[in-house]
Amino acid sequence: MTADPSRTAVEHAPDHPAQEAEAGGIDAHLAALRATLERPGPAAALAAVAEGAVLVDTRPADRRRTEGAIAGALVVERNHLEWRLDPYNEGALPQATDLGIHWIVFCDEGYASTLAAASLRHIGLTRATDLDGGFRAWRRAGLPVLPPTGDAPRAR
Repeated sequence: MTADPSRTAVEHAPDHPAQEAEAGGIDAHLAALRATLERPGPAAALAAVAEGAVLVDTRPADRRRTEGAIAGALVVERNHLEWRLDPYNEGALPQATDLGIHWIVFCDEGYASTLAAASLRHIGLTRATDLDGGFRAWRRAGLPVLPPTGDAPRAR
C-alpha cells in the first residue's frame, strides 16, 4: 500500500497520546504526558508544599553533592521511585500512606521527572506530578537551596 501524497501530516495525526509519542519520538512523548499533568513551577510547588504536597528529589547523589538540594525534599533516586512511593508495596517509605498523596517529583531540568510522574500516575498515584523546570528552575527562581556538599566522585 502506498501513501497518498495529497494527504497532509495533520490528516495522519494520531488519535491517542501514545500513538502521538510513537510517531514523534521523545519530544512528542513528553508533550503528550505533560498534557495530562498539572506541572507547577517553583513558586506554585513551594505553595503546594505548604499545603501538604511532598517534593521528591530523584536526582543521583552526585548531582545533589555538586549542585545542592532543596531542604525538606524527600530523596528517592529514580530507579527506586515506584516501589518506595507505592503505599501497597512492602518497601514503601513511611510517607507513602495512600494513593492520594500530592507528590511533586523533580530532576535536574524536568524531563526525566515528567516520565517519572507519568509512571507514578500509571500505578495509581493520582496526584503525582513534576516540577516544571526541575531543580535548576527552583534555583533560578531564588527559592531556598542547600549548598553543594562536595565534588562528585571521580570514575576510576
